[in-house]
Amino acid sequence: MRPALALLLRDIKLAWREGGAIGTTLGFYLVVVAITPLGLGPDLNLLSRIAAGVLWVALLLASLLSADRIFHNDYEDGTLDMLAMGPLPLPLVAALKSLAHWITTGVPLALLAPILGLLLNLPINAVPWLVLAMLAGTPSVSFVAAIGASLTLGLRRSGVLLALLVLPLYVPVLIFGVATVSAATTGPASPWPPFLMLCALSLASLVLAPIAAAAALRTAMR
Repeated sequence: MRPALALLLRDIKLAWREGGAIGTTLGFYLVVVAITPLGLGPDLNLLSRIAAGVLWVALLLASLLSADRIFHNDYEDGTLDMLAMGPLPLPLVAALKSLAHWITTGVPLALLAPILGLLLNLPINAVPWLVLAMLAGTPSVSFVAAIGASLTLGLRRSGVLLALLVLPLYVPVLIFGVATVSAATTGPASPWPPFLMLCALSLASLVLAPIAAAAALRTAMR
């Protein structure tokens, strides 16, 4: 338990100490959402209808900016090899690193979303559901990103390949995330079914993604 907690805290501290990756991610999220009204015009009804989709798409794209850092730095300095030979199973190492990515990327993006929703005329009654949906869905985003990061580990120009691998896997999260907010905004359907599907996707990712990422890491470290 102590080695696992130590690894999680280490990755969180390193992410906040570097600061640049988190700042770039949040800045990208802000810029993408902020320029959308400029491109679509001042139609508040239109912005209100597409607000949930814009916020979710921007979140998924922003999360990819730091996805390759989940394993890259530890792979470059040899820390990943030491972790693979340590007391923690490699799937648990992958899970902890994915969890650290979610805490330092997914949570800040989800908490920033209500503020940016004001730029898109997001209805106030949809804000709680937006935050809940993003907090429920972003673990899946980080854990799936870990699979892509492990598959592209050590490759040149891995960022483009990572996006091509991961973005199609984000489609279910995007669909159910937008459906949750849309149901809370317009009705008459309940937002609970898509929200529960988001939770199910995240739980499945928590179980399956570390196993797949660990298998790819073993191949990369040979």
